[in-house]
Amino acid sequence: MTDTHFKKELVSFLKSDKNVRPRVVVMPDYFQDRLIDIPFDVTHFTQLIANVANRKGGSIDGITQTDLRGGNAVNTASALAALGAEVVLIVCTSQIGFQRLKLSLGKCNIDLSHVKIADKASLTTALELSARHGKSNVMLRDLGSLADFGPSNLSENDYRIIENADYVCIFNWAGTRQYGTQLAEAVFDRTKTKGKGKTYYDTADPTPNKEKIPELIQKVLKTAKVDILSLNENEAICYASLFSEEIKRNKQNLGFEALAIKAAGTLAEHLSARVDLHTTALAASIAKKKKIMVPALNVQTLRATGAGDAWNAGNIIGDAAGVSDECRLALANAVAAYYLTSPDGEHPTKQMLIKFIEGAWQE
Repeated sequence: MTDTHFKKELVSFLKSDKNVRPRVVVMPDYFQDRLIDIPFDVTHFTQLIANVANRKGGSIDGITQTDLRGGNAVNTASALAALGAEVVLIVCTSQIGFQRLKLSLGKCNIDLSHVKIADKASLTTALELSARHGKSNVMLRDLGSLADFGPSNLSENDYRIIENADYVCIFNWAGTRQYGTQLAEAVFDRTKTKGKGKTYYDTADPTPNKEKIPELIQKVLKTAKVDILSLNENEAICYASLFSEEIKRNKQNLGFEALAIKAAGTLAEHLSARVDLHTTALAASIAKKKKIMVPALNVQTLRATGAGDAWNAGNIIGDAAGVSDECRLALANAVAAYYLTSPDGEHPTKQMLIKFIEGAWQE
């Protein structure tokens, strides 16, 4: 299928009367974020900090900062709701965090009745620095009560919602530091044994909890509990390095994109899940006998944080709609691109996407 064909298929899908409203459960992280836009590269910024510290403290002015909602689950939920999905959010936060969550989600069609009130909210300060290929983000996290979130936090009422969902999505494995693997085991097992939906897993960067990665692979990733495994470049390479010495050897020989694609292919050979890879340059969907790749849209990005969450929402909607793999990946890319170029970090509706795509893909 040529680029022109899947673009036409995507626009045709978005303009159609096809009512795609999957019921999606998303869990477990909600972060109160502060986004700090640093107009310097790492070397320059490090020197500025050193200069201030050496003079016993002081200010660096002209740094734009924004408070916003964060967390993979919450951001994906917002993007899914904008695209018409019926979303149930199961996250933990403090009482004040819950009030901020309700305020930030505004009129989104998201069920918040399963949010868990905990002792401490999760907080992130995200530093967005200039880098060779655009922006790069460094996230400083206080996990709060998320670190101890696990199966014991879920009620039978939560599990009934899980059983009736079309998609059950778990994010941010490393953030659920103590019981992340057990959470995925319990929720995905319930989905497979008593539910009807697909399981969708995006662990986010696993390296903060790297000592538990082998257990995650053995008890979750290598089982039939995961239908769709969503990864970025770093995550694909991290996991694949534990399956293949060749991936380890090629870290210095292959370019980053090429190594990520090879790593995703390695994972697809060893896992039963479909491996969906999103990078800054392309998206790929890889199963044992099939590999589809679609280039990312060439846009001027305004942020580096949250693109993967928007991408996941588009990927889920495309999967639920039953469009071609090329169209599904193109949809995911478009949702992410819209978010990255939105001055307010807005998640698009289908109508917004139509206008955006027709402008971004002028032949």
